[in-house]
Amino acid sequence: MTDTQAVVKNILTTGAILTDEALERLLPGTETQPHSIHRAMRHSTFAGGKRLRPILCMEAARMVAGPHSLGNDIPDGAAALGAALEMLHTYSLIHDDLPALDNDDLRRGQPTCHVAFGEATAILAGDALQTLAFQTIAELPAPPAAVVSILKAVAIAVGTGVGADLPGALAPGMIGGQVMDIESGGKPPTADLVERIHRAKTGALITVSIVAGGLLGSAHAHHDAGASADTIARLRTFGEKAGLAFQIVDDVLDMTQSSEELGKTAGKDTATDKATWPAVYGIEQSKTDAAQLIADAFDALAPFGEAATPLKSLAQYLVDRTH
Repeated sequence: MTDTQAVVKNILTTGAILTDEALERLLPGTETQPHSIHRAMRHSTFAGGKRLRPILCMEAARMVAGPHSLGNDIPDGAAALGAALEMLHTYSLIHDDLPALDNDDLRRGQPTCHVAFGEATAILAGDALQTLAFQTIAELPAPPAAVVSILKAVAIAVGTGVGADLPGALAPGMIGGQVMDIESGGKPPTADLVERIHRAKTGALITVSIVAGGLLGSAHAHHDAGASADTIARLRTFGEKAGLAFQIVDDVLDMTQSSEELGKTAGKDTATDKATWPAVYGIEQSKTDAAQLIADAFDALAPFGEAATPLKSLAQYLVDRTH
């Protein structure tokens, strides 16, 4: 195992533990009424996800807090913020798997929420995870101005793009990306369309995980909401590049791995003529593009020096993974 692999393994292991501990604390227990929805929420949340978004959030918070982070631990509240982002991610997966959308029956190697609990409960479980996520963010141990900044950034990233003021933005938020994905069905995929969908549907939540972590880390370092515009711009660039690379690799894996290896239904995108990167550029060019995006993402973090090593290692992991 190389040094980089060891770093990533440690980050992923400890980050997943911190996230799961926070989720365990924040999610209602299975015996809390109404039982069915809380069991459904926990079924999907604890189905074995990699916790990449919360881990990226926590590492961004640690990097920006820098020496102000006591004992180089993650800043107070970073695990809860990461857990909130994982709730939002899980909510999106529950709804994305529904018959009206992707109609999938396997997620993370487990029956999807609507298969296990029925459509109505699955829809409500997704809704409940989303609302609990925003409640969790509202209760973060940070200055009010910082909390409001995080809430706004996350809400824009999850939504349809309303309120976004990002020069050169290619796409709205996650829900906007899902709508574009639905409406693209049956149409020949174009480079512009695929990039817009990927940046929104998957990339927006990955990007805001990094930006929100940076906002929290800065608040703890400076005792206010004062992350510099340059810091946030660099975190956003890193997130956009790494997020797009993540989805490109996901597209490639969908075409080259089995369902058992992926933990979800393989070949689904091909079977439904979805707009994917390989459909436009082919598999080899897709791998090359993902590698270049990660290189560009690294450049954005150059001013942070060695403090950026964990985030860079995670980004490299995103393109090197096999499932």
